[in-house]
Amino acid sequence: MSLVRLTIKGISYSQTQSGAYALVLSEMEGTRTLPIIIGAFEAQSIAIALEKEIRPPRPLTHDLFKSFAERFSITVKQIIIHKLVDGVFFSSLICERDGVEEVIDTRTSDAIALAVRFQAPIFTYENILDKAGIYLKTEEELGGTSDHDTSEVELTSEIEFTSAADFSDLSLSELEEQLQEAVNNEDYELAAKIRDEISKRS
Repeated sequence: MSLVRLTIKGISYSQTQSGAYALVLSEMEGTRTLPIIIGAFEAQSIAIALEKEIRPPRPLTHDLFKSFAERFSITVKQIIIHKLVDGVFFSSLICERDGVEEVIDTRTSDAIALAVRFQAPIFTYENILDKAGIYLKTEEELGGTSDHDTSEVELTSEIEFTSAADFSDLSLSELEEQLQEAVNNEDYELAAKIRDEISKRS
């Protein structure tokens, strides 16, 4: 299976799930994005690592891990999101010390937080992107207009109150339509939930 390199597109606050965030990864050579629901602590840790100007007064857990690894000459070479089961992503840290490579199982949110700190590349497999990736439409595909503030507001009001409980009443085509609306509105947390519902039916 071929590996696809990802980059961090952003982190958005969940408006429907208290304390949750959507970490949005996108493929470097393509238009697919991979939204992953993560906790508040991990979201904060990733955001702080991305923002070079912010220095917490005491090291966060991921900063401590990096200091520990560097002290013992351990490097994180890359992270791989290698499995998706029931909407949960599984990842591995590929580490190296004295020329010996080790694979360590880790939560995806922790793996991303460490990848940012070690400036390590992030990968996933093509089949995971095929299953869980969301295509972003270009402006031309959306009709070529940049004046879409009104339609965005209307779309947001239509899907804002959609919950997992409502998904069972929707057809597959309706789910696909709401998925695209969520992506267009950059509501990646909702998009991830709809994607998971579509995956369950596949």
